[in-house]
Amino acid sequence: MGILNVTPDSFSDGGRFADLDAAIRRAEEMIDEGAAILDIGGESTRPGSKRVSEQVEIDRVIPLIEEISSRFDVPVSIDTTKSKVAEAAIAAGAEIINDISGLRFDERMAEVAASTKAGLVLMHSRGEFETMHSQPPVEDVVSEVTNDFRRAIAIAEVRGISSDSIVLDIGIGFGKTLEQNLELIAKLAKIRDTFPEVPLLVGTSRKSFIGKILDGASPEDRLSGSLAAAVAAVLNGAKILRVHDVRETVQAVKITNAIAAQS
Repeated sequence: MGILNVTPDSFSDGGRFADLDAAIRRAEEMIDEGAAILDIGGESTRPGSKRVSEQVEIDRVIPLIEEISSRFDVPVSIDTTKSKVAEAAIAAGAEIINDISGLRFDERMAEVAASTKAGLVLMHSRGEFETMHSQPPVEDVVSEVTNDFRRAIAIAEVRGISSDSIVLDIGIGFGKTLEQNLELIAKLAKIRDTFPEVPLLVGTSRKSFIGKILDGASPEDRLSGSLAAAVAAVLNGAKILRVHDVRETVQAVKITNAIAAQS
């Protein structure tokens, strides 16, 4: 899943693809590099980011989704917590809703996913939009994530969303300590075994925990750490990786899978 943010303030690529032509060029580049899904975001969720209105978000993402859907044969995911944005994105050609709130922020989101038969990514997070990065850490992060997934899946099922439309995202970096981020990746197989029919998504790309381990490396200097985390996630059960650096990650996963096939 290639990340394409059309925002001025995302932590890694803020402002780079706000121009429609630049965003389309980046989309084509990621597809050529091997992206199987493009995840389009119109509202930054980095620590300290501010909410934008539904209309601002729609104005940012819809022209790009329409262009990608008409030009390329690749599924588009809309990264949003707002049901009206999701609805507009699906109408424009998106096929997947990526909800970092796990159906907590907008009660209509499950209804939109069910009525449009869109895929639905449910991410673990805690707190409200403004506080989800500053939540005090829980004692048992694996149990916390597992229990929250059960809650989100139950809501989805009540609203009529098919279980084979759901993907679970462990929410690396959202209200979790450095050690807890590492623990979730290390114990991903345990979560996979709890939900054996549901694919797991992991998004570690360029995140701050990698910078902390690598002596304060900036987002642009976290490629090697991002690849190491991606490989560990795949070995422990991840089926989808949400990344900025598509070509390098695809290559790393190909080698990982080739080695794993001989075990």
